[in-house]
Amino acid sequence: MAICVFDIFPDGTTKPVDDTALTGAGTYRWWHFDLNDPALSEWLPEHLPAIPAGALIQPETRPRCDAYENGLMLNLRGINLNAGQPADQMVSVRMWVDDDVVITVRMRKVFALEDIRQGIEAGAAPATPAAFVEALVSRLTARVQEEVMEIAKLAEFYEADLDDDTTPPPKDLPATRRRVIRLRRYLEPQRTALNKLAAVDLPLMPEPDGLRLRELANRTTLAVEELDALRDRLLTVQDDHDLFVARTQARHGYRLSVAAGVFLPLGFLTGLFGVNIGGMPGLDNPMAFAWLCLSMAALAVVMLLVLKLSRWL
Repeated sequence: MAICVFDIFPDGTTKPVDDTALTGAGTYRWWHFDLNDPALSEWLPEHLPAIPAGALIQPETRPRCDAYENGLMLNLRGINLNAGQPADQMVSVRMWVDDDVVITVRMRKVFALEDIRQGIEAGAAPATPAAFVEALVSRLTARVQEEVMEIAKLAEFYEADLDDDTTPPPKDLPATRRRVIRLRRYLEPQRTALNKLAAVDLPLMPEPDGLRLRELANRTTLAVEELDALRDRLLTVQDDHDLFVARTQARHGYRLSVAAGVFLPLGFLTGLFGVNIGGMPGLDNPMAFAWLCLSMAALAVVMLLVLKLSRWL
């Protein structure tokens, strides 16, 4: 049924479990489930109160931290490292943490939990439920910071391109802006949840663990603030590119307006002298065409002088 179940002992050693009891002989028992497991919805109500059991099987979640009796209901988000899936579509982990049991439920693979699982199988397990939560939050936060730093490098690259007017707008700029928006959507409530977690007053979260969790909450706050700055920086880059395009279009339109201002009267003259009716002057004069061309050239010069005096040029 479960993805894995381990009894974890005070010295960090572990033992795989094959029974269905909620707790075991160790300091605590870790249950790790897949949300799509059909047996999960039957197992949870048999072993947990209704509210924590319901929170663990919710299909849609947001980061939260709520105390329930002597335990914690905790939902967190992590960077999506699954192959073929965008990193900013963050994966969720639902948790119930008590003095002697940790239950985690995931819908998609959470690599931070896989790291902990590999450590447990290697005999280096978190010694207490609080240490387990700290290890998970630490790994989730580290990957978030890596993702934010990667976006910051992209922002620096975009800003450097602004020094060259011939560089076109980067095609992936809109996608990067959406990436920041999606990350911040989850990290803002996660910051609130981690601050609540660091301040929770329960025996299962002793003060030393609370101090370390406060530091992790502070790192998440810094990541959210950096995302706010990146959002503004990327918007400024987009505005600068839009301004450059607008200036280019205005310059081209200005040149077309000047050309139209010069050639409009010339077009009027050619249209007037192009009518095929009797009485047109110069029909019998072989120099008439030359005089017309000279007159049009003089008119063009006059129009340029008028535009110059009008400060159009």
